[in-house]
Amino acid sequence: MSKPLSDHDKRKQISVRGLAGVENVTDLKTNFNRHLHFTLVKDRNVATRRDYYFALANTVRDHLVGRWIRTQQHYYEKDPKRVYYLSLEFYMGRTLQNTMVNLALENACDEAVYQLGLDMEELEDIEEDAGLGNGGLGRLAACFLDSMASLGLKIVNGWQVEEADDWLRYGNPWEKARPEYMRPVHFYGRTEHHPDGVKWVDTQVVLALPYDTPVPGYRNNVVNTMRLWSAKAPCEFNLKDFNVGGYIQAVLDRNLAENISRVLYPNDNFFEGKELRLKQEYFVVAATLQDIIRRFKVSKFGSREIARTDFNKLPEKVAIQLNDTHPALAIPELMRVLVDEEKLPKSSSVISNTVCETNMYAVIYILSFLYLAVQRVASLFPGDTDRMRRMSLIEEGGIKRVNMAHLCIVGAHAVNGVARIHSDILKATVFKDFYEMDPHKFQNKTNGITPRRWLVMCNPGLAEVIAERIGEDFIRDLDQLKKLLKFVNDEAFIRDVAKVKQENKLKFATHLEEHYKVKINPNSMFDIQVKRIHEYKRQLLNCLHIITFYNRIKKEPNKQWSPRTIMIGGKAAPGYHTAKMIIRLITAIGEVVNNDPVVGDRLKVIFLENYRVTLAEKAVPAADLSEQISTAGTEASGTGNMKFMLNGALTIGTMDGANVEMAEEAGEDNIFIFGMRVEDVEAMDKKGYNASEYYNRIPELKQAIDQIAGGFFSPKQPDLFKDIVNLLMHHDRFKVFADYEDYIKCQEKVSALYKKPKEWVKKVIYNIAGSGKFSSDRTISQYAREIWGVEPSLEKIAAPDDPK
Repeated sequence: MSKPLSDHDKRKQISVRGLAGVENVTDLKTNFNRHLHFTLVKDRNVATRRDYYFALANTVRDHLVGRWIRTQQHYYEKDPKRVYYLSLEFYMGRTLQNTMVNLALENACDEAVYQLGLDMEELEDIEEDAGLGNGGLGRLAACFLDSMASLGLKIVNGWQVEEADDWLRYGNPWEKARPEYMRPVHFYGRTEHHPDGVKWVDTQVVLALPYDTPVPGYRNNVVNTMRLWSAKAPCEFNLKDFNVGGYIQAVLDRNLAENISRVLYPNDNFFEGKELRLKQEYFVVAATLQDIIRRFKVSKFGSREIARTDFNKLPEKVAIQLNDTHPALAIPELMRVLVDEEKLPKSSSVISNTVCETNMYAVIYILSFLYLAVQRVASLFPGDTDRMRRMSLIEEGGIKRVNMAHLCIVGAHAVNGVARIHSDILKATVFKDFYEMDPHKFQNKTNGITPRRWLVMCNPGLAEVIAERIGEDFIRDLDQLKKLLKFVNDEAFIRDVAKVKQENKLKFATHLEEHYKVKINPNSMFDIQVKRIHEYKRQLLNCLHIITFYNRIKKEPNKQWSPRTIMIGGKAAPGYHTAKMIIRLITAIGEVVNNDPVVGDRLKVIFLENYRVTLAEKAVPAADLSEQISTAGTEASGTGNMKFMLNGALTIGTMDGANVEMAEEAGEDNIFIFGMRVEDVEAMDKKGYNASEYYNRIPELKQAIDQIAGGFFSPKQPDLFKDIVNLLMHHDRFKVFADYEDYIKCQEKVSALYKKPKEWVKKVIYNIAGSGKFSSDRTISQYAREIWGVEPSLEKIAAPDDPK
């Protein structure tokens, strides 16, 4: 296996990552040594590689700070409408390389580090992925932050085992604590009615300490802020316990308070987990809303600072976007703050005009929303009590629950789906009643990804090849990738695209061999499915294809098969037994397949452990085939599908989520579509799905299920996967068997095309050229103009003097 080019070497070749001459390399070296000596208090005799990473990170951060301050000054002076994106996840990944790219510092830093006798890739690998997300929701939020700035677990013996992701144990050079903006958040207590309003008393207070992280735009001097909140116990917290010797209890109480921000997604199979999750959701929105109100109150009139008191103007200066329903408590909390604390009349119009959505302690306010909704339903649909029940914010039944989605719809002025098919399903079924009452609220905003991280940073070779043909403007305007269509039959371009893909595969093969001890064939098709482990995402369908392919090779070992390396990655929720069993099945299949001498390197199966952003940045550029095989009508959008498409992988998928629009953009002839459509799934739901019918009719399916059930993949524990088999045969809501036959036939088409490299690459080019729509820049521009009421700007903010 030849040694692939390092990213350092590639960076020297390509212009799109910034020129070394832009920054003075000598100054960077001086600042690096200054931080090593005066910030870290080390010299080259005792410094570790981690120290060198921190010195470099602080050097790069110096170049952020001036722009960050200038951006905030600009916002303060202009007093524009501000957009607040509320999310419980921000899956940012690593920051160093992304910051260097966006500030056009990367080649200069490469050269400075090289002259210092250090290795840039080694330093970049020291940075931990910021553990602030669990999957697509958090990654989407991270892409959106990038675009907003640019526009104005472990596997042990085959089982998933959760380990603490202590990514902050060495500190985080990118964040800045802001104790001056610490806010009290109240829990428990009771309400008292007074002449001047309702007061919340006898509460338990937890302090919210903000930590700010700069988010740089792409070479426009704009640096926005991601503000995260850490829970802290107040200093006087149960201080009397210390005085009477109750030290241990006081410490335990303090830990309980600070647990709120200590773990992401607690296991909520038990009440304690559900309570902690609710506390987390309220903690975030309560702290954020106090922060928003504080900032709104301060206005500038000429050179004078004045207090803004008219909260009817709040929608003119504030837009709040909710990422899913997790921050839904923002709606009643905003009403509580405005009515109880700011003495605004009890009207929801200010709230609904401010909030958008992609007692509890104050039931009266939720009930006020409920009242408003019932009033309107009764007037528009008189006598339709069933509709009132369906639209209630309080779910009927033994346990009264607040329906967070309904709360969002009632309390927001706009509600959007994240792919066209998703938005259509919301209007036609899930929220049909609400759509019929307020059709103007419902919009579609198809998701997107940032091309800075997901092309320029993770796949510099491909970015260079593209820039050589159409220039570099595609980094800011991804629609320009359509210009690549005229190179579909260009032999040199086809050769260059294929060469970049093979280099990426060689590099990833080396990584897999080092970390998974599996030697794979770099000329095999890299067939990748990476996403959260869940029944609806149908990793089980992928497993059935693997077993079928394995059985075919065993039956005809002398046939010329298209070799495949099938990789599946993702994490299961801690309390999700079925998902953990799916992971165990994947690893069990791999143990059999990878050690079968008859199969050899024609088929390998790898489960990608601890799948995270950094691993995705290696896997995505190396993929030949992207598996997007959810049951039609179950995936909201997906963004992994877009990343693979942009990086030159072909897609095999159902007509679900953004796959529908990807097929339109690339052309259906250039994507492998199979399986039931949404209407077919709906028809089967009415008719009834009978898994046994498929099991008895399709011999290869029956053989695969019998092997799983009979212990072929778990000989030491033959009944290990009985729950999986029982699920598939009797309780499968996602109809795996119904799509099996068509999926296998489609995979045969994939294998046949892979034997024709030139034709394969031509389809790859069509996909890359059709990726422009799926830029988060486009998504954010649509949000800005059509929901938030702000105009995106490509204008640069005046650059500050950079540090010398």
